[in-house]
Amino acid sequence: MTPVLYFLPASPPCRAVMLLAKMIGVDLEYKTLNVMEGEQLRPEFVELNPQHTIPTLDDHGLVLWESRVILSYLVSAYGKDESLYPKDFRSRAMVDQRLHFDLGTLYQRVVDYYFPTIMVGAHLDQTKKAKLAEALGWFDAMLKQYQWAAANHFTIADVTLCVTVSQIEAFEFDLHPYPKVRAWLAKCKEELEPHGYMDINQTGAEALAGLFRAKLKQ
Repeated sequence: MTPVLYFLPASPPCRAVMLLAKMIGVDLEYKTLNVMEGEQLRPEFVELNPQHTIPTLDDHGLVLWESRVILSYLVSAYGKDESLYPKDFRSRAMVDQRLHFDLGTLYQRVVDYYFPTIMVGAHLDQTKKAKLAEALGWFDAMLKQYQWAAANHFTIADVTLCVTVSQIEAFEFDLHPYPKVRAWLAKCKEELEPHGYMDINQTGAEALAGLFRAKLKQ
């Protein structure tokens, strides 16, 4: 039985899971949930995930949500080696730190700044823009430590952070002040291109950015 992923193509967290699945060769059954239309509130989905968020993974009765948890699970369960999520506890702690930075800081600030406009057409808040710029500055400083986001090789931290930063780029946020972020993002795109980067991530990023721009004009 194939693991099932409940998703929406334009959702950045969903795209991170899809990219990793492609990268490690895991076949998923995809079930679309249009959260803009409230499909995540259907009783059968709420029964599966009381928080009714996407992505949600159902792997033979193991139901997980929060994309970074799904990433670590998939690579632990189906990865061919430990390079994407090292077993060494010190190395893994660094990957986990970057995953949590993406979840709680960088991606959260993307959501805080852009999603009120996407969801309800709200005006952009310049204070929230400054917060996002601050987080990008922190990430630029972090990239001085390793060749990639969390190690000297590509990990799942790069997957989720690449999706976040590429979405920021698609929203046309100025990345010029962050040279290490720009160089790292270019490397990530090259690394992920054989695994469907354009079809999975770039297309989704542009779709979400297009929705944002349409709402901004209203």
